[in-house]
Amino acid sequence: MFWFHCGRCGALFQSQVGDLENRLCSKCGFDPATGILEAAAEPEPARLPQPAATAESPNHQGKHTIRRRKNRHLMAKLVAGWSLVLVLIIFGAKKLWPEQAASSHQHTANSTDAETISDLDMKLLEEAGPKCLETFSNFLAATTPEERNQFVLAPVSTASRMARFYSLNPLTNIDPSTTRLERNAVIEMAGGKAIETLWQGSEGKRYDALFREENGEWRLDWEHFARYSDYPWSQFLAGDGPTEGEFRLLARERLAKERKNEETISLVLYAPRFGRPEESGFQSPEFLVPRRDPAGQLLDNAFQLARDGRRVFGSSLPHIDPDGMIRVRVKVKRTEVNLERKFEITEVNACHWFSTDDPGVEHAQPEKP
Repeated sequence: MFWFHCGRCGALFQSQVGDLENRLCSKCGFDPATGILEAAAEPEPARLPQPAATAESPNHQGKHTIRRRKNRHLMAKLVAGWSLVLVLIIFGAKKLWPEQAASSHQHTANSTDAETISDLDMKLLEEAGPKCLETFSNFLAATTPEERNQFVLAPVSTASRMARFYSLNPLTNIDPSTTRLERNAVIEMAGGKAIETLWQGSEGKRYDALFREENGEWRLDWEHFARYSDYPWSQFLAGDGPTEGEFRLLARERLAKERKNEETISLVLYAPRFGRPEESGFQSPEFLVPRRDPAGQLLDNAFQLARDGRRVFGSSLPHIDPDGMIRVRVKVKRTEVNLERKFEITEVNACHWFSTDDPGVEHAQPEKP
């Protein structure tokens, strides 16, 4: 049996398939095929059979099938898109802070305490790392000292030093888009923890930067980053500028083994080269510093620390300065007597370039052989 439509009264009726001769409409009683027929009383409207609640027509089933396929495709695309976003975020975080993902909680038999990142330090790097990246990017993107000043430590007191420094030294422009983070580490300083970073720039240049928290913001230690000195070292040695000033320099001990029993340390000072830490700049004459003086003891301990392969404040970043040299912040005085120019180290403020009064190796003692 199958449903047929009467061409005369419009009703639906059931009949056997193929029985064309005996097929009559069950409503009007006539042949359902159209033809000329006298007008008859208007039949009652036929009631269409209602399909079961769970049954659907073939057309509806086809439309629903197509719709379900489209929905499945859309959901698959959304899932794939979000998965790609999550992968990019994770990959970007690993790229920005590389050693965190690789060395977290990895302890080997040869690892030392300095090479192990504690859980607290890891948490600090995860929380403060993006803020340091933003500060450094904004600092590099700024094109004037006034714009850069808002991203540095103690901006009010640093503003005058920045203006004077850049009036005597060229303003170095670094493209943040070509600068990549190599390493980072947490160091403990007198004022709290700081984040030390090492960056790789274009044309093989390298920069190290320190970030410290101030008023809820992570700011750049500009004096350390710029290698700030009161006056250009080469011009000071040539007799120009003030007769005394504070300088951030590299120090090398002359004849360390041969003079280890001498009462003085033979010292030569070099200007650093910004972006080229493995190279040294203008060289000074020889300085003789008494070993028993506070300055001599501080230098002696700092050189011994470097020979032991260690760094100030327990830093775990690699040594990027020329071999055998240490960083010092010293006050140097220039005098001229009978047309003869002499230089004297009046004070050794620190054996690093950070903006802190902590000398860094005050308690470091030379190891016994």
